[in-house]
Amino acid sequence: MSSAPARRLATRRQVLAGSGATAVSIAFAGAFSELFAGTAAARGHSGYGPLVPDPDGLLDLPKGFRYRVLSREGDRLRSGEGPVPSNHDGMAAFAGHRGRVHLVRNHENRVTANIAVPAVDGLTYDPMGKGGCTALELDSCGSVLGERVAIAGTAVNCAGGRTPWNTWLTCEETEDRAGTNGYTKDHGFIFEVDGADPHRTGAVPLTAMGRFQHEAIAIDPNNGIVYETEDAFEKPFGLFYRFLPEKPLGGTGSLRAGGELQAMRVPGVPDLSVIQETGASFDRIEWVPVPDPQAAGTPIRLQDFGPKGITHAQKLEGCYWGGSSVYFVSSFAQSAAGSAADHFGQVWRYEPKRRRLTLVVVFGPGTDVQLPGESPDNICLASDGGLMVCEDGNGAQHVFGVTRSGEVYAMARGRQNIGTPQKPEWGEFAGVTFAPDGGTMFVNCYTPGTTFAVTGPWR
Repeated sequence: MSSAPARRLATRRQVLAGSGATAVSIAFAGAFSELFAGTAAARGHSGYGPLVPDPDGLLDLPKGFRYRVLSREGDRLRSGEGPVPSNHDGMAAFAGHRGRVHLVRNHENRVTANIAVPAVDGLTYDPMGKGGCTALELDSCGSVLGERVAIAGTAVNCAGGRTPWNTWLTCEETEDRAGTNGYTKDHGFIFEVDGADPHRTGAVPLTAMGRFQHEAIAIDPNNGIVYETEDAFEKPFGLFYRFLPEKPLGGTGSLRAGGELQAMRVPGVPDLSVIQETGASFDRIEWVPVPDPQAAGTPIRLQDFGPKGITHAQKLEGCYWGGSSVYFVSSFAQSAAGSAADHFGQVWRYEPKRRRLTLVVVFGPGTDVQLPGESPDNICLASDGGLMVCEDGNGAQHVFGVTRSGEVYAMARGRQNIGTPQKPEWGEFAGVTFAPDGGTMFVNCYTPGTTFAVTGPWR
């Protein structure tokens, strides 16, 4: 999310603008069929038409689509617990009773956050933590019935993922220990959140799943194995993990029973950034037990994994399950920051049954400067069988759609200027997700924290 380091290489848009590049077609290169395994058949469309400027200056959408603002930072929570917190990030939607929808929303708040998640008895992990989650309840017509704190006292809640039993795993993207930045407890954990009944899950860290700079998770619905990404900001960069739970698919609270944390080793590949060609594949992927999952003395990525070492990757972010595989995203790699090579974004596929890892999509740079091609972040499967991608780059901020044939189209553009008229800036999008019936797309603007519900002629 907005944890990307400020010192970045020239962006893809800057490079292409300076070179006069004018290509206007495909924005990604790769085996797109790999991304959509197990989803509904595509309808063959190539988007919903050009974006129409929003007269209210919030969100541009294609003709026929409309948005509703569900929540904005600084407004009052309907529960009366305090103001809506800052920094809206990862999010998921769950089906409720009688057509209702429960949204669980992360707040990536550091100690410097403008508006903390309010502390609530029974839901607060560390009183000095400003992050956490809030939960919205919508009726069958999409109107907000309630909004409340779902967990508080955590830190830098970036992304996460849903469980097969319909809870949300929220991830702390920090390794701060007790005594650092005023915290009274160690941070860097995953917490389980029930959006419909937060007190059922409380504020209990799932310590066996590791203490590191978590980003996102995805769960294999066949056996309950949890895959985890690490977005470490400095070299050596993050690892890709799997957690083997003692009580797989045991329902709410079962992950507290513990399990084994392992890290992925690609034989002969210490850094995934060196792989540049789509379709590159590696068999016999190894999973190495993590020596100290609590990182009591040394961060996990710096621990001794034996003479063969371990495989790192810069900016590991989105993670999701599709078909029989888990997919994870490397938003970018920069040799100037310590990566072995440069790229503008990758999507990797791991097939557990074959122990095979494949690079299926490479982002940029030989594409139109107005199309997505750098720093993919949140990715979700859309109701039409394609993808929705939140691009975490510079300049204008979009949610882009990608059809199963690889065509890219703009679905939304943020219009809230957080810069100046002379030097405009726009808050990134995050947390894109769809209602259980596929009829509404929910998405957050990170800054100013805004949650939108987008309806219209979805295919």
